[in-house]
Amino acid sequence: MISAPRLQVESGKVSLSGDWTLAAMLPEIDAIQTALASVPAHASWDLSGLGRLDSAAAVLLWRYWGRAWPASLVVSEIHRVVLARVAELPEIVQPHERLRHSPLLLSGRLALKALANLRGLIAVFGQFLLDALYLIRHPREWPLRECSANLYKAGAQALPVTALVGFLIGITISYLSALQLRNFGADLFIVNILGISIIRELGPVLVAVLVAGRSGSAMTAQIGVMRVTEEIDALSTMGVSRSLRVVFPKIFGLTVAMPLLVLWISAIALFGGMVAALLQLDLSLSYFIDNLPRAVPVANLWIGLGKGLVFGFVIALVSCHFGLRVKPNTESLSANTTSAVVTSITTVILVDAVFAVFTRQIGVPQL
Repeated sequence: MISAPRLQVESGKVSLSGDWTLAAMLPEIDAIQTALASVPAHASWDLSGLGRLDSAAAVLLWRYWGRAWPASLVVSEIHRVVLARVAELPEIVQPHERLRHSPLLLSGRLALKALANLRGLIAVFGQFLLDALYLIRHPREWPLRECSANLYKAGAQALPVTALVGFLIGITISYLSALQLRNFGADLFIVNILGISIIRELGPVLVAVLVAGRSGSAMTAQIGVMRVTEEIDALSTMGVSRSLRVVFPKIFGLTVAMPLLVLWISAIALFGGMVAALLQLDLSLSYFIDNLPRAVPVANLWIGLGKGLVFGFVIALVSCHFGLRVKPNTESLSANTTSAVVTSITTVILVDAVFAVFTRQIGVPQL
């Protein structure tokens, strides 16, 4: 039950009673402020009749006291503690100054952050190898359901969107290339351009970007939510290995699914290029199919599948790493999910550049 705050002034003595809290003062705040303003400057204060006193009322009294203790004050020890806490607050709160960091300091922080992420990636990779060795020695412990579920989510469910993107990319490349080749009378070389570019480069990279934005972010978010809801800790409490049941199936499933997706999107993109070549250059589908093996050596197909295998492993590794770094709050979940996608795409491009350097003389027809 809230008791209304009361203030009485008799013979230079101010007596307070009732509950002096924010909820109790709000209905009568104007009257209370008027009464406090009429109190003599050197009056004695009696607060022994107070019921409850909160920080809002303490701040109000402290301001009307001129930010100094009255010469005569009767108050209980509990209420004196509240008033003393208010008295210790600074009169003006200074705003926090934003530190100006030098470029050298910023670059150092970025380097330390990159090293910390690299260390985490190495730890996840090492744990994956240990789990793989354990499963080889104990085949009955394989998480078949988890692996098949991740293979279905990352592979089968990605077929429609990858087919649509591949078909449109094939049409676009074929159409733009046909416009240039027609000017030089080199229409037949459309087979070489489409075959090399799609099978060797565009197919793996397109799949990697799509999978990083779709499956990679989903992996990070799923592991992050398990961290927020403490499901990871619950698995450890029950004696279940989080790496064996959560991380390993995701890496294994995406690594197996990626080469298949590369083969799928390359076939669809080539089909889109065939359709565009038929409409633009009047090249029949049979001519395109007959000349594709001669124009594109089979080594390019193996390079593309190898890229898909490595890209899938890298994306899953990065996604699981950032998922395990999520702290128990939603801001950390969103930040790490974004970082996982950006880091995955950047790493894929770097790995593709490495592939380009080491395979520059493989699968390229010599004139």
